[in-house]
Amino acid sequence: MFKVDINCDLGESFGRYQLGEQKEILKYVTSANIACGFHAGDPSVMRETVKLAIDYGVKIGAHPGLPDLNGFGRREMNISPQEGYDMVVYQIGALQAFLATFDEKMQHVKPHGALFNMAAKNKELAEAIAQAVYDVDPSIILFGLANSELTAAGERIGLQTAHEVFADRTYQEDGTLTSRQHADALITDTYQSVAQVVKMIKEGVVISQQNTEVSIKADTVCIHGDGEHAVTFAKQIKETLERSNIAISSLVD
Repeated sequence: MFKVDINCDLGESFGRYQLGEQKEILKYVTSANIACGFHAGDPSVMRETVKLAIDYGVKIGAHPGLPDLNGFGRREMNISPQEGYDMVVYQIGALQAFLATFDEKMQHVKPHGALFNMAAKNKELAEAIAQAVYDVDPSIILFGLANSELTAAGERIGLQTAHEVFADRTYQEDGTLTSRQHADALITDTYQSVAQVVKMIKEGVVISQQNTEVSIKADTVCIHGDGEHAVTFAKQIKETLERSNIAISSLVD
């Protein structure tokens, strides 16, 4: 039987600005990537999101991003590998402190947005991020774009890695995600999104925007919690995967 983790980016509200329906989304996912204050989130939001995830039995991971609240961490920055290392260590530490107050352990780290995409292609940055995770706690799982420099760096250093695929994003023939600057970056048709996920899990391929088959590994699938119909989609993808004989579970017990 096929098996997959479903993860979602959460804790991305900030101050009085509320983003996403966290309580509803948490009913359908097995891993939560919690923003750590750089691209989104704040201390109170982090604490509240940690508590909610624990209440719903969802595994928790840090979601470190670039220090760009205005751009939501989706704009690339010219950072050095050392700066990337420091940013990731800092943000993991912030979330770990909240987890400690609940006597909860961190399952994973998943970089956010531009940092995630940069590390997918930049070997030196990917190695710095993997090193940061390893130095904080080598038992933490590193999430990265499937078959990317980031997952390769994690595997080289000895981390457990999870190859991540995306339900609502289109792919290029080199296996990277289509840039959000392009109109065709997002898949808005729910049935197309779900079909893409099932194909990636069961067949190990995704059809690129160039209409080529790209080999892909799917350990965890990302759904976004800030979309207009996020909850409806989360429910539908979970039910469809189960009907397709794909078990849904977190990466650790």
